[in-house]
Amino acid sequence: MADRRRKLKRPMGERRYKKLFFIAAEGVKTEPIYFGIFTDETSIVHVSYLKGKHDSSPPQVLKRMTDHLKNKELKSYDEAWLVVDKDQWTDEQLTQLYQWSLQQENYGFALSNPKFEYWLLLHFEDGVGIKSSHDCTDRLKRWIQDYDKGINMRKISQEQINDAISRAKKRDHPPCKDWPRTLGQTTIYRLIENILKSSKGFVK
Repeated sequence: MADRRRKLKRPMGERRYKKLFFIAAEGVKTEPIYFGIFTDETSIVHVSYLKGKHDSSPPQVLKRMTDHLKNKELKSYDEAWLVVDKDQWTDEQLTQLYQWSLQQENYGFALSNPKFEYWLLLHFEDGVGIKSSHDCTDRLKRWIQDYDKGINMRKISQEQINDAISRAKKRDHPPCKDWPRTLGQTTIYRLIENILKSSKGFVK
């Protein structure tokens, strides 16, 4: 019996499988830094950001994801997300991404209107009264004065992330089916909620 128990033990060095989140987004600077906070060697979640060489249009973001999934198996418990800004992009371009997200239950599509910085702004305030993309950046700089040089994610706490989720939910009411059509809304909170639930609230 003792020998049998020893055989049932997990071999030394064998690691638990990590749930993978593949994220393709427009930005090459801010978004990778932000999503990087949710990955750590001690976490059961791994967030993989699919980088491009330059800022991308929605069709390019979609192509980056589909090309990646041709070479990387997405298991049923993994998730793949497209994250884009509304900015100047047309409904036709965004519809392509939304339609892709409907193909699998573990596909997702998140959009910030006007742009990703609005999601960051919600970590600090309610984000009321945003009238343009430029306005959004200016408001964020009140909280992160050297934002043009990047963001220091060590200064963003678990509590602030939870606050951002709560604020985004309140503004996404009733929840949109495809993407936010109104300035001052974002559905990135849906992706972040999934990551946190999978990692049991772990944040670096």
